[in-house]
Amino acid sequence: MAQKLQPLADRVIVKPMEQEEVSKGGIILPDTAKEKPQKGEVIAVGPGRLDDSGKRVSPEVKKGDKVIYQKYAGTELKQDKDEYLILRESDILAIITK
Repeated sequence: MAQKLQPLADRVIVKPMEQEEVSKGGIILPDTAKEKPQKGEVIAVGPGRLDDSGKRVSPEVKKGDKVIYQKYAGTELKQDKDEYLILRESDILAIITK
């Protein structure tokens, strides 16, 4: 990233993973037929949200985690040639483990 971004509260910056360009049957998919990606890598994590008593709740995800997030969640951000998403931690559905 050209500029360093630090998300606030329970926000997370995710770099979407590239979508496959060939279907399972071997058909090359044009850009218009590709689905919006739902997998990505966590680039930065905010300090966490505040609970009702004012205590900070630590985020469950960390930098470098591969995650699955809701399809139309977050705000898209473009820096240089890279695209990122800023989402709430609650928009992340799962962490991909090996």
